[in-house]
Amino acid sequence: MTTTENDPRTAGAGDPAPNPHATAEEVQAAMSDTKLAQVLYHDWEAETYDEKWSISFDERCIDYARGRFDAVAAGSGASGANVSAAGSGASGANVSAAGSGASGANVSAAGSGASGANGTAAGSGASGANVSAAGSGASGANGTAAGSEGLPYGRAMELGCGTGFFLLNLMQSGVAEKGSVTDLSPGMVKVALRNAENLGLDVDGRVADAEKIPYDDNTFDLVVGHAVLHHIPDVEQALREVLRVLKPGGRFVFAGEPSTIGDFYARWLSRATWYLTTKITKAGPLQSWRRPQEELDESSRAAALEAVVDIHTFDPDELAGIARAAGADSVHTATEEFAAAMLGWPVRTFEAAVPPGKLGWGWAGFAFGAWKRLTWLDENVLRRIVPPKFFYNVVVSGYKPQA
Repeated sequence: MTTTENDPRTAGAGDPAPNPHATAEEVQAAMSDTKLAQVLYHDWEAETYDEKWSISFDERCIDYARGRFDAVAAGSGASGANVSAAGSGASGANVSAAGSGASGANVSAAGSGASGANGTAAGSGASGANVSAAGSGASGANGTAAGSEGLPYGRAMELGCGTGFFLLNLMQSGVAEKGSVTDLSPGMVKVALRNAENLGLDVDGRVADAEKIPYDDNTFDLVVGHAVLHHIPDVEQALREVLRVLKPGGRFVFAGEPSTIGDFYARWLSRATWYLTTKITKAGPLQSWRRPQEELDESSRAAALEAVVDIHTFDPDELAGIARAAGADSVHTATEEFAAAMLGWPVRTFEAAVPPGKLGWGWAGFAFGAWKRLTWLDENVLRRIVPPKFFYNVVVSGYKPQA
């Protein structure tokens, strides 16, 4: 299937406008229509999303994004990951994770000091991910790693771009020269393009359904995404579309996907933190730490809609299987973040439940320092003894077969 490409510096002329103020009727309809829910929720969040998740486009998030990109590379460069390979090319081989010294652990935390897109904290390129590989060979299509395969890529696309966190920071790290951002939410595409313009990056954008990407066959050298696959109803179809728009030998990297076990404990930790914080701050001496009730009610409504847009969780092996079923070659997965998630989600939830002015630099220092210590624990101790499926995030990478 080939589609006609529309490639302006702004969103396509036929793309819908953002709708940041959904009506009650639209919200109610979205409860039974996941794609409508995606649009309403992300349009609602678009203008404040970077602040909410402490997303930035400086060295902190550049290093974090590049770490996710490099986490599933196999080859030379960065040792310290648990890697296994399976397939017709390297059955049982021991392969070290590669990149530019920056594979590593995702952290789902914590606003004021360290968090990145969709609740993942932005670190500084830590090594030590749990990595596995499966497919028709242990390394990439050309047997090279992300950190050594002739960067930069010519043209890259981000699927489900949000505000552009992943692609724009990867471009700043030298991964790609030119980019295209796509999202089902017009509001997110608008903000991503604005961020790209502010950074001076060569980026165009389209409002796009991941299951029917509006670009021609064989257009991109690289497709990336962060915390997007779990929002898509038909993940295999979306990956088929990704492979269609990739050039032969082109690569995809999707990071920040919730594991099934990780999502379970993260949600329970968040719910418990919200309940305790909102109950305790009803007491007289602590009422100044309570957000106005209308803000708490709005957060609860947003959380209800968020539950509709978060469709999937993934077992790493199952996600690799979906990618292979879509036609991908040389599929690798990595899992990241365990102890850090145990802190991250309660911290983020607490920050959302109290007035912003109550948390200062002392809190930010605590959150970031604790995150760094637990990340070290994940990378240097727990990854050796905890099964990969218990870590919070999954990263998956694969290639389009050569023609």
